[in-house]
Amino acid sequence: MNSETELAPAVASILDAARERGGDDETVSVAARSLSDALAQAESDGRVPVIAEVKPTSPTADGTRDDDPVELARAMIDGGATAISVLTEPSHFGGSPEALTRVREAVDVPVLRKDFVVREDQLDVVEADLLLLIVRFVDDLEGLIAAARERGFQPLVEVHDRTELETALEAGAKLIGVNNRDLARLEVDLETFESVAAHVPDDVTLIAESGIGSPADVRRMREAGADALLVGSAIMDHAGGDSDVTENTRRLVNASDGDDQT
Repeated sequence: MNSETELAPAVASILDAARERGGDDETVSVAARSLSDALAQAESDGRVPVIAEVKPTSPTADGTRDDDPVELARAMIDGGATAISVLTEPSHFGGSPEALTRVREAVDVPVLRKDFVVREDQLDVVEADLLLLIVRFVDDLEGLIAAARERGFQPLVEVHDRTELETALEAGAKLIGVNNRDLARLEVDLETFESVAAHVPDDVTLIAESGIGSPADVRRMREAGADALLVGSAIMDHAGGDSDVTENTRRLVNASDGDDQT
């Protein structure tokens, strides 16, 4: 694990809570829906591949949403989302494994489990198609990637800088997310993705995460090399209902049209 001296208090609290949570005694086995196939289908349809996130709350959010996660996911798919991300971290994000299970049963696209997994036993909580692993929080990344793949998960390995990128590549990551949110100050800078993406091999699927709030941001990340975008707040915030969630998603997946310059 990399140094924790640069973690914001909220992030340190998340990590402490993650270390306390256990997994299940029974090993999970997943017949995963292919993200690469879903990305290819979106591209073929002329849609920007967006992984839309069902996120009740977060340390950087203003307030909490208590919408039915299944209805939110369906609204996102109606707007053209390629995949769905569901928070399962309970203490700081209001998520749950049960919410992910309900969503995955209700949709036919890949579903990402968004959580803070630090040990192998924590893989065995719920079936999902993709699983987030954060380089900064993991001691044995190579071992955890291998264990995730053995269960059928497609591990999405999250990095924040070039050093973490090298760690991810050395561990064999083929699906990498670059998070634009700094873990020390919780500030967002899209240049983070741009600076890291330039050093990612062509055979790696690259996802831009955090801070993508407009069609212009989408185009910027795509021009920098993003194969897909993970978006939560821009879809969930200021959405009065499912129709707003659908429209917010649609604006982003159609960003390549170039009509909205905001």
